[in-house]
Amino acid sequence: MSYKRILTPPQSTFFLFGPRGTGKSTWLRDVYKPDLRIDLLRSQTFLELSSRPAILRQMVETLPKGAKVVIDEIQKLPLLLDEIHAMIFDFEDRYKFALTGSSARRLKKHKANLLAGRALRRDFFGLTKAEMADDFNIEKVLTYGTLPQTLNLKTPEEKKDYLLSYVDQYLKEEVQAEAAVRNLSNYYKFLKHASIMNGQVLNLNAISSETAVKRSTLDGYFNIVEETLLGTFVEPLHLRAKVKEVSNPKFYFFDCGVVRALRNDLDDPLKDDKGLLLETFILNEIRAYSSYNQKNIEINYWGTPSENEVDFILTKGQKRIGIEVKAAKTWKDNFGKSLSQLMDHKKISRGYGVYLGEHNIKNKGVSVLTIKSFCDQLFSGEMI
Repeated sequence: MSYKRILTPPQSTFFLFGPRGTGKSTWLRDVYKPDLRIDLLRSQTFLELSSRPAILRQMVETLPKGAKVVIDEIQKLPLLLDEIHAMIFDFEDRYKFALTGSSARRLKKHKANLLAGRALRRDFFGLTKAEMADDFNIEKVLTYGTLPQTLNLKTPEEKKDYLLSYVDQYLKEEVQAEAAVRNLSNYYKFLKHASIMNGQVLNLNAISSETAVKRSTLDGYFNIVEETLLGTFVEPLHLRAKVKEVSNPKFYFFDCGVVRALRNDLDDPLKDDKGLLLETFILNEIRAYSSYNQKNIEINYWGTPSENEVDFILTKGQKRIGIEVKAAKTWKDNFGKSLSQLMDHKKISRGYGVYLGEHNIKNKGVSVLTIKSFCDQLFSGEMI
């Protein structure tokens, strides 16, 4: 099944970044409708263009005015960006390019030509609740994630095999191909530990002690995961709410299924980690909404050493709201305690709770929403 995606393609040349398997190529084929598509994952195409980059111009110049060109996995051959820049300069708006990538690391490493501001950036994510439509099932999302291929597979065995292959493919292609890691076994050990710590406050010294990997090496490993678009940091926000506040970030992977595949617990039922997986899904809904609508929302969390915490603080201009996520079917009064505290101190304008219950309720000033209601209100723009 093909899912209707929310992102609208820009009218000019653009980069499209997103993890592999999120559906970038399918979206470009169905929505952007290119006149020419070049896939750098194909060895013959890669070898031909790497030896003679000028061939790209020869191919493009045969196309009519207004033609659209897609180049998949541009990070594999950054030197093509010089040819594209030259064509944009020479022909102005005659051709439009969509340049996809699953890693920003190689482009940065090679100080690639990013077209001097002549190309927009768009980011792609796993499927959102709105895009899944009638296929949306929160239990399945938390268990197997939001990659389109995972949703299209019928049986749990097929979904498990795909996710385990996805993780293995990432390790081999994204890491080994870039020679980013010298000790792959240490890196795999790190990935598993990072997946176990998904959504929790990071203590790199403790992780270093538990994994026997140097702190400086761990910094590099987290940088690799972030730059290959498999995860993101959520930094703490210091609100000076008359209490001591935490300073360490959290790290979330981009997909619940990938988290569970890295842990190798896809055969196990959802247990104590259900809450953190729900946070992961909600975070990536927020990221997708902000990115697809060019909202540039700042996403942080707030916490104290005494474990008072608000999962997400969203800031847009002068507006700031708090979000607390609970994997519970009943909302308890104490769930919104920290939200109420921040509202009382005028640190946030509104507080939202998200839970697995069936009804929207109001609890001590906090708007408590079902998963579906939260996602609908978020993407409607009425929340922030």
